[in-house]
Amino acid sequence: MPLVTTTEMFKKAYNGGYAVGAFNVNNMEIVQGITEAVAEEHAPVILQVSKGARAYANHNYLVKLVEAALVCNPDMPIALHLDHGPDFETCKSCIDGGFTSVMIDGSSLPFDQNIELTKRVVEYAHDHGVVVEAELGTLAGIEDDVQVSAEDSSYTRPEEVEEFVSRTGCDSLAIAIGTSHGAYKFKPGTKPQLRFDVLHEVEQRLPGFPIVLHGASSVPQEYVKMINEHGGNMPGAIGVPEEQLREAAKSAVCKINIDSDLRLAMTGTIRQFFMEHPDKFDPREYLKPARANIKELVRHKLVNVLGCAGKA
Repeated sequence: MPLVTTTEMFKKAYNGGYAVGAFNVNNMEIVQGITEAVAEEHAPVILQVSKGARAYANHNYLVKLVEAALVCNPDMPIALHLDHGPDFETCKSCIDGGFTSVMIDGSSLPFDQNIELTKRVVEYAHDHGVVVEAELGTLAGIEDDVQVSAEDSSYTRPEEVEEFVSRTGCDSLAIAIGTSHGAYKFKPGTKPQLRFDVLHEVEQRLPGFPIVLHGASSVPQEYVKMINEHGGNMPGAIGVPEEQLREAAKSAVCKINIDSDLRLAMTGTIRQFFMEHPDKFDPREYLKPARANIKELVRHKLVNVLGCAGKA
């Protein structure tokens, strides 16, 4: 099976009351861990690449890694997605370079400028058989080059979504309902709570339209603890409660982005390995258990959070 767009994935997810996991990839072990889990759980998946990942690993290497995953799992539906495309040129490069889905992030722009930029990307993408995710509302936090302070973040305004989708022609819409980028989403002592009222109003205004949640890592505390017990320093790293993500996945939310969790699993595993085996130096020895923990974490997300196991 070749790479697919998210169109059919989202139709099935919307009608089935589950969400497709969108996992950020940077290297071979992360790609392997994710795709081995989704193959065994028979789940659809979106492998997404940020501007920072393209700068780190090179566009061509990342595309070939995903193509290799397809060869190893020929019956698995995989979409290759650009996460947080900052401008038309980056989106065009990914469209021309084999991606099946791109996100144009004009959320920091004024409303009309966001529409203008998004529409330009949509027109080019659709001419090449590629789908487009847009964003309305601004998430706080840090992800690669995306840095937004809590003061500058803003919830999506439901009264704007119909006009935005109609004028841009985008295929899915990322909204801001209280998630945030990075591992420090909520302050210790606070009760994490997503704005389901905003989500439900968006659903009513855009019936049948796929919604996306960014910044939705749950920041597993076992990996935060593992990092801190083996030389790390991550006090107060708190993510979105998984039960809230599961509730969102039963609604119009068809795509949930998960990135920090995989990085925490990899970092925690490697830190523990070196503390326990200070004489080791072969990357294969410490990357193998890191890959295994990524696989098990993804499996947990597919089954217990996203609800998409068995939906491929």
